[in-house]
Amino acid sequence: MPPEYRFRPLVLADRALFEHWLAQPHIAGWWGDAETEWALIEEDWREGRPIDMRIVEIGGHPFAYTQDYEAHAYDMPHYADLPRGARGMDSFLGDPAYLGQGHGAGFIRARARELLEAGAPLVAVDPATDNQRAIAAYRRAGFRSVGTRTSEDGTPVRLMTLERD
Repeated sequence: MPPEYRFRPLVLADRALFEHWLAQPHIAGWWGDAETEWALIEEDWREGRPIDMRIVEIGGHPFAYTQDYEAHAYDMPHYADLPRGARGMDSFLGDPAYLGQGHGAGFIRARARELLEAGAPLVAVDPATDNQRAIAAYRRAGFRSVGTRTSEDGTPVRLMTLERD
């Protein structure tokens, strides 16, 4: 039986945990520094942007972060040809004690399935082309590679999607 993941909304009280996770060596280089990332979250909250930010828990223990949004809500050229209603998703496994146990792919698959069941035609992710750990986790979660694209900041990314069965 697969683990049961809980996706609770990110709240202000999660700031220290979120910042601690972003300081972990396995996340360095893939996300911005903690202060900048938290400032972006607060800006999203202030502006009422349509982004769903979640802390992922297993057995009541928080260990990861995921966020999803309508793929066309932001200026992201690599998502331009996705169908209306497609969801973009970003994630990281924060607690290093959970690395190498399949939880990354597990929670990503579980959250993507929730989004598909809620009506999204597909879920898209865009890891950097050199982020092999993320690409492997998305592949294990059932995402398939669509190809290399260029993101809004000029970074090459691997576009990967998971569609309804």
